[in-house]
Amino acid sequence: MDTNGRLVAGSHNRNEFVVINADEPKPLRELSGQTCQICGDEIEITVDGEAFVACNECAFPVCRPCYEYERREGNQACPQCKTRYKRHKGSPRVEGDEEEEDVDDIENEFDLGGWDWRDSQCDAAAIFHGRLNFGRGSDGGAGIEARPLDSVTPGVPLLTYGQEDAGISPDHHALIVPSLMGRAKRIHPMPCPDLSLPPRPMDPNKDLAVYGYGSVAWKDRVEEWKKRQDKLQMVRHQGGGGGGSDADAPDDTEFPGSDEGRQPLSRKLPIPSSKINPYRLIILLRLVVLGFFFHYRLLHPVSDAYGLWLTSVICEIWFAASWILDQFPKWYPIVRETYLDRLSLRYEKEGKPSELADIDIFVSTVDPLKEPPLITANTVLSILAVDYPVEKVACYVSDDGAAMLTFEALSETSEFARKWVPFCKKFSIEPRAPEWYFAQKIDYLKNKVHPAFVRERRAMKREYEEFKVRINGLVAMAQRVPEDGWTMQDGTPWPGNNVRDHPGMIQVFLGHNGVCDVEGNELPRLVYVSREKRPGFDHHKKAGAMNALVRVSAIISNAPYLLNVDCDHYINNSKAIREAMCFMMDPTSGKKVCYVQFPQRFDGIDRHDRYANRNIVFFDINMKGLDGIQGPIYVGTGCVFRRQALCGYDAPLKVKPPGKTCNCWPKWCCLCCGSRRKNNKVKPKEKKKTKRREASPQIHALEDIEEGIEGINSKKSSLMSQKKFEKKFGQSPVFIASTLQENGGIPPSVSSASLLKEAIHVISCGYEDKTEWGKEVGWIYGSVTEDILTGFKMHCHGWRSVYCIPSRPAFKGSAPINLSDRLNQVLRWALGSVEIFLSKHCPIWYGYDGGLKWLERLSYVNSVVYPFTSLPLIAYCTLPAVCLITGKFIIPELSNYASIVFMALFICIAATGVLEMQWGHVGIDEWWRNEQFWVIGGVSSHLFALIQGSLKVLAGVDTSFTVTSKGGDDGEFSDLYLFKWTWLLLPPMTILIINIIGVVAGLANAINNGYESWGPLFGKLFFAFWVIVHLYPFLKGMMGKQNRTPTIIVVWSILLASIFSLLWVRINPFLAKSDGPLLEVCGLDCD
Repeated sequence: MDTNGRLVAGSHNRNEFVVINADEPKPLRELSGQTCQICGDEIEITVDGEAFVACNECAFPVCRPCYEYERREGNQACPQCKTRYKRHKGSPRVEGDEEEEDVDDIENEFDLGGWDWRDSQCDAAAIFHGRLNFGRGSDGGAGIEARPLDSVTPGVPLLTYGQEDAGISPDHHALIVPSLMGRAKRIHPMPCPDLSLPPRPMDPNKDLAVYGYGSVAWKDRVEEWKKRQDKLQMVRHQGGGGGGSDADAPDDTEFPGSDEGRQPLSRKLPIPSSKINPYRLIILLRLVVLGFFFHYRLLHPVSDAYGLWLTSVICEIWFAASWILDQFPKWYPIVRETYLDRLSLRYEKEGKPSELADIDIFVSTVDPLKEPPLITANTVLSILAVDYPVEKVACYVSDDGAAMLTFEALSETSEFARKWVPFCKKFSIEPRAPEWYFAQKIDYLKNKVHPAFVRERRAMKREYEEFKVRINGLVAMAQRVPEDGWTMQDGTPWPGNNVRDHPGMIQVFLGHNGVCDVEGNELPRLVYVSREKRPGFDHHKKAGAMNALVRVSAIISNAPYLLNVDCDHYINNSKAIREAMCFMMDPTSGKKVCYVQFPQRFDGIDRHDRYANRNIVFFDINMKGLDGIQGPIYVGTGCVFRRQALCGYDAPLKVKPPGKTCNCWPKWCCLCCGSRRKNNKVKPKEKKKTKRREASPQIHALEDIEEGIEGINSKKSSLMSQKKFEKKFGQSPVFIASTLQENGGIPPSVSSASLLKEAIHVISCGYEDKTEWGKEVGWIYGSVTEDILTGFKMHCHGWRSVYCIPSRPAFKGSAPINLSDRLNQVLRWALGSVEIFLSKHCPIWYGYDGGLKWLERLSYVNSVVYPFTSLPLIAYCTLPAVCLITGKFIIPELSNYASIVFMALFICIAATGVLEMQWGHVGIDEWWRNEQFWVIGGVSSHLFALIQGSLKVLAGVDTSFTVTSKGGDDGEFSDLYLFKWTWLLLPPMTILIINIIGVVAGLANAINNGYESWGPLFGKLFFAFWVIVHLYPFLKGMMGKQNRTPTIIVVWSILLASIFSLLWVRINPFLAKSDGPLLEVCGLDCD
């Protein structure tokens, strides 16, 4: 889409559209200023820069498509003055034009549109063309003549569903025309050859499925499917290569000559049995030991401390249930291996254009002051320099804050990319984010043999430093906002001056004609998008911004795959997209993959990772376990999606091979013995699943035939009606058409102006009203952690996901390394889980009629109930201090049996952790940091999330989360010692002080009471030290830099210590408990 480097802004609801030129500022104008009086569309501008004039006599406003339609199908005369239309330059000649010799246009004289009716995307192209050439039926067109739907595409035969029409010639292909044009004022058909057969009228009362497949088009697709299935079947039988005759070998045009091109693009690598079998055995043994443990605990209450005993038992039961939810989804861990060379052999044949799929990459940002533009620029630069065909990459940057600083920084980034991208590809450098590439403390000359590398690297580093100075200058300028708001270089006011009330904005920086790098090569497309915001609308934060990108990208580029990254997550491995395509484009297993999730890796974290920012245990243990079931959960960034899965479609169903009653008898014998009668019985579960999928659109019926999947009966399937489409996707037939294209792409003949208006329409603030956006389509609303909810919905639709861990990390980001920011981040995650738990999408009761596996469900249940662990965890961490102060204990005097049970439980816990670290390749320090922060986050962030989530869902008290600051400017790990006061610090600090006081009190009590009191004291001290050791990183964070404790901590410590000292004096445990003085009879006779 060519915008000539101009910013496009507008509001569909307010009927506004403006193109801001850097040289000539244009005022905001109405769309109806120069519109066609027949269809209501805007009249295009000719190459001479003037509005198109159809009639030279009266200049009656008619657009070019209406003009060409009247000449080709109508009376060839002006509707107002009845003068015969003359042929204009660029229009094909029609009958009656022979005598006109004043127009010299031999190139277009016989041009009938250039459409290839054998293109598999002709049906969706018809929808695009129909949408772009008729009005929306707004209020302004009440007096415009309407035409019946049977005038659609004259000369193009429509087909019956499953039968050939007698009036259709065998050499004509079919066009499926959905009723997306029912609201049209007038419809212009696509340019097409004048076919001799008349069109068959479409009955608007019938379901559109009757006009679906049939005739030659359907048969050709089936024949292609059969050939492909034969090739794939032979690949499965031949495996690594050999054995088949030359006559049965696949065609060289489909597969390369080498056997490598026939191999799968990836494979599973199960964990070795020597590691996983002992792990499973320990899990089962731990379950048995837990049974004995609770048998002992429940049958041996502590009579003198019944309240403490009951509290501890309830907490222990909850911990055991949480462990089961967390443990069993890790029963089948796997890792995967990709083959990038096979991907190139299969889809990048020598001498032919690349057949790799297109991909749209989303980058989201909100506040440029908290998310520095330099970090966003580095992410964008790493995307533009990715190792993938440039014509297949489009980068969309969502500025949800409508900040001119982000816009200007992106403009500078696009200019610097013209130098940076060819440098990266010329020398194959890694990573391709300049900030992190130049900051590497490695030998950058390793494996570099190009003689000009050193010279060009120095020049590029100087260019990047100048680029950083320009970005820093923009940031400094943005600190002081002018009273009248920002203005652009041409004097036009910035449309986003009011952050809460501004039109939608789109700017194509790269990818339009004439913009290349310094070496003259094409660059990937770079698009700036800021969706419209108005007061009174719920914009749904990040999820709403991502859904806006889904729609606008479908209008502009419509790639079949999407990659979303946060603004601080740059591409660390330039082949990351190819890694994902090894799963998505695999011909045997790729059709059921909804997304490929990469692990999150981080820069800028200290070596000790004090606050467990890396989340190594989750990404290297839990996610590998989920990959062996139905796939990992979506974690919000670094994920490649299939667009159709994101649009709410069901996954295709696989055909199950017919079973036999036994393996020893032939198939015909098994059929005679009643197997046939048995197979004819359909289980109720299968009926229910079939019924659930009847609403799937026709694209999946076609997909099922292509991939050998059990589809829906062609005579019983139904295409979604016009109202169902609009209710699901919104009132944009262009976007609806894009969802029907499995391989993506847009028709080449669609005008840029029409696409721009439609792109502005789909990012308007009211577009999602009364649709399924955020409910069944796109990123799902209802939680601040929209990622978990979105992945959960996809898995419920029967899709599976894939976890990809390349040898070189695919993405790297910035982590909040100071304690306060880390706790706020955990608070947001936990708050989202509480919101999901209290919603209708809770995995405990949602999605049982879908394709979600039960172990996968357990993992989702664990992901939404873990914040509730904060209540028993706080109680359990307080028990040691209470026991030490009161002299009571939660366990009675241990017997030999009890000692054996407790020791066995501790050994099982330790063995489980050791074996997990072994097959997950996790270090003991990383595992221990994860355990520590589980306690810290559990007693602070999870508790506040539970309170805030309950208030938000049950009482309607809305809470907002703070965007985590990215990056630091004060030296390496400077933020590690930065102290920021937050109420999240109070609970862990209180628990820590209570336990320290309890330890002091317990030791003092033991010294006071003598030797016999030391035995029971050891169990209580062990319990208290367990809490203190887990909270040690929190204590260290409280000390600040160079062990200087902040004043607020000193004040709170003194206050809490005073309270517990008074409580201690009131309890007075050092004095013996008696009713009065003890009197004894003296043995001496005083008298």
